[in-house]
Amino acid sequence: MDSSFQSDFKLGILGGGQLGRMLIQSGIDYNIPFSVLDPDAHAPCSTLVEFHHGKLTDFDTVMKFGLSCDIITIEIENVNTAALKELAKQGKKVYPQPDVIELIQDKRSQKIFYRDCDIPTAEFILVENSNDVRKGEDYLPAVNKLGREGYDGRGVQILRSRADLDKAFDAPGLLEKLIDFDKEISVIVARNAHGDIKSFPPVEMVFHPEQNLVEYLFAPAEISKKVESDADQIARKIIQELNMVGLLAVEMFVTRDGYVLVNEIAPRPHNSGHQTIEANVTSQYEQHLRAILGLPLGHTSLILPSAMVNLLGEPGYTGPAVYRGFEEVVKLPGVHVHLYGKQITKPFRKMGHVTIVDADVTALKQKTNFVKQTLKVIS
Repeated sequence: MDSSFQSDFKLGILGGGQLGRMLIQSGIDYNIPFSVLDPDAHAPCSTLVEFHHGKLTDFDTVMKFGLSCDIITIEIENVNTAALKELAKQGKKVYPQPDVIELIQDKRSQKIFYRDCDIPTAEFILVENSNDVRKGEDYLPAVNKLGREGYDGRGVQILRSRADLDKAFDAPGLLEKLIDFDKEISVIVARNAHGDIKSFPPVEMVFHPEQNLVEYLFAPAEISKKVESDADQIARKIIQELNMVGLLAVEMFVTRDGYVLVNEIAPRPHNSGHQTIEANVTSQYEQHLRAILGLPLGHTSLILPSAMVNLLGEPGYTGPAVYRGFEEVVKLPGVHVHLYGKQITKPFRKMGHVTIVDADVTALKQKTNFVKQTLKVIS
């Protein structure tokens, strides 16, 4: 068996945001030539590699882009899967596979997949419109989710009582029982084309109270060995059942009585894995590359306990980004700032993240709070 490696191929990424940017940063170590397609001419990847400006959901645009690449991957799910299927038929390697992306694009089909595969998840019913949600009033309190195109907290409404029913989406989606959870955790798992699987230790996520996106996280999660084992087995089962090649983030609830329920999955590098760049033997980005290139998967253990703080644009500021408190933060040992190359800040826009590593968990949490209170994105 030939174990040599040669970067004589072009790797195409659908999406040129911060996830693509960090994937490229990792791929530079392997001398990988990249090409990127994104609808934003000023996307974070636009100045790094060969860049194409165009819609990710347009069949002809994705076909033309994909035909110039040897391997194609994604950093966002909202892409034209019909074009990806055709590219795969024509011999291009497309990872994750188009049928996996298609299933995950719709939260309805995700939930049906969990049910069919006996993967623990919250009870749910499918709804076609806001009238269907009203008919499900007895299901409250519940979460109303759009089937398609919900992202970073958009497309999710919590309906606690009849008074909230006016917030229901008038589009196909689902109504999911509201879970009384103790923690939200994430497990990132990878599978290569040979069927090898490796998972990262679970991380504990804390969400922004209004925007429904991750504000910060800690790794390792403060959970029991049983919960850790259950979460790991669930993540491995999902990627195995999907027969997926690539990286999969599995977001889960831990209930107050110690059960693990799957919330959502994402077939790509994920916000809950940013800290792996500094904190783990292999980063999620290198692992994704290893998986889609058919290389041996890297070791995933923690080097040090870590935290990650998302840098979100401050409310009330729109304009050229200014990072107030930057020097105070970067002078702390174990603090690593990652800026995403976005020139313009907007309220709650993801502008970067900060990783904090420290062998002392108490000191780690103190530094995390300092970073949250000190580093602000204004204009």
